[in-house]
Formats: sequence, C-alpha cells, structure tokens
Amino acid sequence: MPASFRAGRFRKVTLPVTHIDRRTLLRSGLAATTLGILGAATGCTTAAAPPKPGTPAGGPHLIGPDSPQVAAAEAARHKTGSVVPVALAAMAGPVDLGGVVVSTWSYHGQIPGPEIRVRKGDVVQAAVGNHLPDQTTVHWHGIALRNDMDGVPMMTQPPVPAGQAFAYRFTANDPGTYWYHPHAGVQLDRGLYGPLIVEDPAEPAPYDQEWTVVLDDWIDGTGYTPGQVLTALRQGMTGMNMPSAAPSPSASGMGGMTGMTMASPSPSMGAMPGAGMAPKSPSMSGMGSSGVTPLLSGAASRLLGGDAGDVRYPYYLINGRVRTAPRTFTGRRGQRVRIRFINAGADTAFRVALGGHTMTVTHTDGFPVIPKPAAALLIGMGERYDVQVTLADGVFPLVAMAEGKNSTALAVVSTAMGTPPAPDVLPRELYRPVTTSYALKPAATSALSARQPDVTYKLRLTGGMARYDWGINGRSFDMAQPGGLRYLVRQGQRVRVIFANTTTMYHPMHIHGHTFQVVPGGPRKDTVLVLPRQQVACDFDAGNPGQWMTHCHNLYHSPEGGMMAVLGYQT
Repeated sequence: MPASFRAGRFRKVTLPVTHIDRRTLLRSGLAATTLGILGAATGCTTAAAPPKPGTPAGGPHLIGPDSPQVAAAEAARHKTGSVVPVALAAMAGPVDLGGVVVSTWSYHGQIPGPEIRVRKGDVVQAAVGNHLPDQTTVHWHGIALRNDMDGVPMMTQPPVPAGQAFAYRFTANDPGTYWYHPHAGVQLDRGLYGPLIVEDPAEPAPYDQEWTVVLDDWIDGTGYTPGQVLTALRQGMTGMNMPSAAPSPSASGMGGMTGMTMASPSPSMGAMPGAGMAPKSPSMSGMGSSGVTPLLSGAASRLLGGDAGDVRYPYYLINGRVRTAPRTFTGRRGQRVRIRFINAGADTAFRVALGGHTMTVTHTDGFPVIPKPAAALLIGMGERYDVQVTLADGVFPLVAMAEGKNSTALAVVSTAMGTPPAPDVLPRELYRPVTTSYALKPAATSALSARQPDVTYKLRLTGGMARYDWGINGRSFDMAQPGGLRYLVRQGQRVRVIFANTTTMYHPMHIHGHTFQVVPGGPRKDTVLVLPRQQVACDFDAGNPGQWMTHCHNLYHSPEGGMMAVLGYQT
C-alpha cells in the first residue's frame, strides 16, 4: 500500500503503474495516486540522508550535499510558488519498439519516459518508485539544481534500493531542454530516460508547434544486456574477432577537424528531396548467438576525428521507434515548429537532418544562441539542440544518421497526403555542411561576463579501446575514494576546466550542476564534444555549492568509474 515518505528519505512502497501519455503526466491518475506518498514531504532542506561512502561528509573544508550552503543556495533560487508533482515508476517488462518487442527497463513501460514540463522557477517534486531488480537513481541532466538531488549514487545520495522509493525535490531555475536518466551503472542503455522541458513564460515564442525528438541507440533485449556489453568491452578490444563497419559516408571527403561547420560530398541522391541510397549497416545476423560479440570495430568518422564508437547496435530509435515503424509529426504548410533534439544514446553521435528543409539552430543545452541556419546537425551523447523550421508541403523524413556506424533512425513529418519515405532513406541534407556546437555563438543573454579565471584545471582524457582503461589524468575514478580525482573550487570563483583529449576517440564531456561557456566566444553548454587530440576550454562561475561530477557521456567510458572526476566546493 502507498506509504508516505519525506523528500530525500526512503520508504518501502508499492506504486500503481499505468501507461502515461506524454504531456499528460501531471494530470494522470498515476500522478495523483502517487502523490499520496508525498503527502508528508515538506522539502529537502531538513532531510537527513544516511552516511554516504565516498562523500566529503567527514572533511572539514569540503561542502557536502547535506551542507547548509546547499540549502541556502536552493532557498535563494527564484521560485514561482508552484510545486509540480511528478510520478516516475522504474520497471522491468516488455516494450514495443514498433513491431520489435524487447524485454527491458523503462519508466512506466514506455520509451521515452513521460515528458515532464514545468515553468522556470517551479519546484519539481518527483516521486520515483523503484520496481527494478536493482538499485537506481535519477539524474536531472543539465539542471543547475541542489547538490543532494543530483542523483549520483554514493556521491550525492544513496542509491534507491529495489522495492523502495525516493522523493526528489528541486527548483528548475533555467528554462530550456533537459532530460532525466539514471546515474547507476549502465542502466541508461536500457530504456530509462525521458525529456524534462523547462518553459519560460517571458520568452518570445515565434513558433506555432513544438516537437520533442529523443534519439537513442538500442541493444537491450536483442540478445545482450548493457551489462554484458560492458563486460565484453572491459575484456579489451585487441585481437578479438569483431565485425567491422563499412566506410561511412561521413568518413571521407571531409575538411579540417576544427569543429566548425563542415561539409562532406553528396552521393547521387536522385531527383527527389529525401530520396537516396540506403546506409550499408553492419549485418546484425547472429546477435546474441554464441560466439558473436556485441563489439564493433572500424566505425570511423572524420567529423568525429576518428573512432565513432565501440558497440554494435541492431537498432537506432527516434522517440522509441525503429525506422520501419516511425513516429509521425503532423502539421500544416507554413507552420513554424520548434524541435527539441535530445541525444539519449550511450555510444552514438547522430547527424540529424529534415529532408526538404533547412533548420535554424536557436538553443543548445537549454541556452539561446545567435540563430544559425543548418542543413544538418551533429549531436553528441547528452547534448540537446533546439531548432526552428518552417514546414513545407508534403511528407518528409527526419533522419538521424548514427555517425560512422552506417545506419539510421527515422521519423516522419507530414503536412499533406503523400507517400511515406522508405525506412532507409538518406535525405541529401545529411551531406551538406554539418553544423556542430563550435560553429555557434551565444546570445547576449547567455554569454558570461568577461573575466579571467581564478583557477584553471587541465583534465587530460586518457585511455583507449585496446585495454578499455578510460580515465582522467591517467587514473580511473573510484567512487569509494573520490579524493584522488577531486578538483577544488570556491564559491564565487570563475573556474576554467580544460578538457585535453589524448585518446583516439571523441568524448562528450559533461559537468553536473553548472553550465559553462566554451571559450573563447563559444555557446553556453553543459555537455561538449572533445575530439581526439584536441582540447576544449570551458569557463563557469562557481555559484552552486556541493560535490559535482564531470565525466564522459559515453556511458561505457564512465559507468560509476573510468573517465570521471569531481569538482568539489570547499569553504
């Protein structure tokens, strides 16, 4: 039976589970019923969590997640006075990906999980019930929230045990496109993720409709679990009989790897926009049978500077559907549509294009940029981009090419009667200049003030595929002993973090609890692609006390260890 528990504490509960339509979560019966267990929740500032191994609770000079400075920072955030109740039930069971039924883990049996929409300054009160056979957490990716609600097990909270629940409560202070997912092991590479949209009522809205588009790479329930994939990767990739990827259209004819807008040659695409050749995907025959590895070699992309990934995915999804059963967005000719892209993939960057259209990039990672036209857009794992398009007349493919992996995901945009695109369509826009984050400039409201950094840390990204020994400054992070890779900051400092990639693979580097500006003159972000043998400097103002992870968002490079470090506030 439902039992009440205070925010930040555990109680064993049984939550009712129903399928929730996106955008109706807050009106659903599940949300209302689950709120019964939140009846006693009065906030998190007085919650006393049990001791957390690996946290700085015993350090006299470190500001831990339960420190009064964290509560004070939360109290100072702008609030609307509205508390938005949210119910999330993490559960195991079958999910239909569009004719492909897999046994996996998800929120409420749907992929993606329910879309959560709040206003800037609303307090999110999320009841998370764990019906999984394993412990879990929820991380609210990109939100500059209070440290004890960040969802990092053994760092900011204890993991939520199987059969129990946890109440997250935090202020959503910055408008934009965000998302939520576990920060426990490799659970993200199942189906545990969903969009979190923070609206700003004062923001101009020069568009008629919105569409949230979540991209993913999929292997769970096809013969392997993500845990088995990680085990195979950790055995090393030298000398193994691994399938290889055929040369990718993205792997030839590219210009210099400056990270700016780049072009690749267009193959003969036929006379119709959106018509084209099918990608030559590596054969997936034998997936899960004895002797067949889930590892992939030879996936390469000049756009990514080299290796494009290590996992052999049989499917790529847009909004939880394989390309043979795509979702359809319906609009009218001339309508202006804001598309919010979220890459929830674990090991795949996507090149995205809408056939017959030019997109205009307006935001990245929640923050506005100077609008920039884009035929195609590169989106790394964990990144988000908002674009605006004016719809043409007809039926058009929205294609997400798995960069360097020779396969695609598909959705359809329809404004009139017409023949739907083939599942393997490759719109010609994919082969026009590809826009990356390094081609974007921040809007005036997003740019940090001019200031020299008070402290600078250079984090060398180290390791490789052969031994699968990813780390920072030559060390693999240990959650039980985080001090070896903790970099100290103080409230009010301008902090510069330089990610220096010494490896042969790209890394989407993410900083929790903050947004940074790529310097000099780049956009505000919380996740940034760092190409092989390149370095990226990121500045942020230290105004959110606590202990914060920074890590690679390739899930298999940092599953509670590996290419991770801590940015730790001190008194």
